[in-house]
Amino acid sequence: MPSWSPRELVERLLRETLTSRVYDVARETPLDPASGLSSRVGAPVLLKREDLQPVFSFKLRGAYNKIAQLDPDRRSQGVVCASAGNHAQGVAYAARALGAPSFVVMPRTTPEIKVLAVRRLGAEVMLVGDDYASAERHAAEFAEERGLELVHPFDDLLVVAGQGTVADELRRQCPVPPRAVFVPVGGGGLLAGVAAYLKTLTPQVRVIGVEPHESDAMYQSLAAGRRVTLDRVGLFADGTAVSRVGELAFTVATDYVDEIVRVSNDEICAAIKDVFDDTRSVVEPAGALAVAGLKRWMAAAEGGAGALVAILSGANMNFDRLRFVAERAELGEAREAVFAVTIPERPGAFRAFCAAVGPRVVTEFNYRFRAGAEAHIFVGVGTSSRADAAALQAQLEEHGYAVVDFSDDELAKLHVRHLGGGRAPEVQDERPCRFEFPERPGALLEFLDTLGGRWNISLFHYRNHGADFGRVLAGFEVPDDEMPQFEAFLAELGYAHELQTDSTAYDMFLR
Repeated sequence: MPSWSPRELVERLLRETLTSRVYDVARETPLDPASGLSSRVGAPVLLKREDLQPVFSFKLRGAYNKIAQLDPDRRSQGVVCASAGNHAQGVAYAARALGAPSFVVMPRTTPEIKVLAVRRLGAEVMLVGDDYASAERHAAEFAEERGLELVHPFDDLLVVAGQGTVADELRRQCPVPPRAVFVPVGGGGLLAGVAAYLKTLTPQVRVIGVEPHESDAMYQSLAAGRRVTLDRVGLFADGTAVSRVGELAFTVATDYVDEIVRVSNDEICAAIKDVFDDTRSVVEPAGALAVAGLKRWMAAAEGGAGALVAILSGANMNFDRLRFVAERAELGEAREAVFAVTIPERPGAFRAFCAAVGPRVVTEFNYRFRAGAEAHIFVGVGTSSRADAAALQAQLEEHGYAVVDFSDDELAKLHVRHLGGGRAPEVQDERPCRFEFPERPGALLEFLDTLGGRWNISLFHYRNHGADFGRVLAGFEVPDDEMPQFEAFLAELGYAHELQTDSTAYDMFLR
């Protein structure tokens, strides 16, 4: 690869971008206003909808530009690439459009939706290794063995120039240059293409890259002044799970990228929800990176005028991943906080605790009886901000409760919330019962009031899933001779209920 200075490289990229061949297959994507996000961050937000490309990702631009400019004889032999998914689809689509065979090496961790999409486009897929680096090595070896053209996803001049056409469209779509453009960063091809174009023609526009904390190769490389190879990368935002950024991207970023913002997985989940709220589209984690970075950057911004642009880079979402996204989005938005709270082990303690929480929405409540004077509960509460969560913690502590905030504790959020409970040998004559009640603010407290305190509650699990009905599993200590009164009590409650005394799951894990 030629050794260019940042300025020489940017000038070359600009020329190549202006003469790129992308619109034979790619479309000029809209720049849509995001009213909800704009209101939330206090500035106009525009979304560059690369999720609307034929392969649901910007990667088609660079792949087609590269393959279209190959010598026809060379192209007819076939092309090969390594990719976690989106570049693979771009290469397969472009190769099919140009009549060229294509071979794609993908990590075994690639979501099935992307693997199937590549195969449907006619490419031969090879699943190798657990990360992009392993796939990249195999692709390079395969290309050399077969004499094929290797289409690199981000360290190729023509690929980067093709991605730069996103910036060309942005400049035409924004009559007034925006204040900042936020770009997701994996290997850095999109960042380099956008930065080279915008910083040359509109230098006042800030170009800001966004990376996950667990895949921050560009951030670390710029801090070190050299390209750093990460020992390990996170796979949640699989489209940016790259351990080493491209040489071209790093060269451009050193002088033409204003800053890199890093975000958490929870913030990415919240950004996916933000995009859905404004567009009714579900982008993939890497596709929401720019929005997550925009929100974090604005939270620390010191004022300024102008629109903010976030590039939605892709929408190849693995459906199974939506479960995790839905679970974590509220935490990422600081609209939920999770606490461990120590309460007295005595009748009425639940009711007193809920009264101390006040008129907030309780999103989760996990309790299991333990012998002794105290009990630990795992509780989720709706909040409006991190400051609001801190205020709630202080409020509970003023009522005499010992409180630990687990909102940033991965073990608690991933595992403990689902494992709380278990067997309780001290409990006698436990009767498990499932309840349903209309979900609304204050419904849980009303439910607890209705239960009263005649029988000791030995087990309690509640989780607000955003449905019309709240669902509770509760255990009561009821001696055999009191079962007729207990069943009459249940009938008089007015709540849909079902005793679970014959449940195999209860017998195996809770009895």
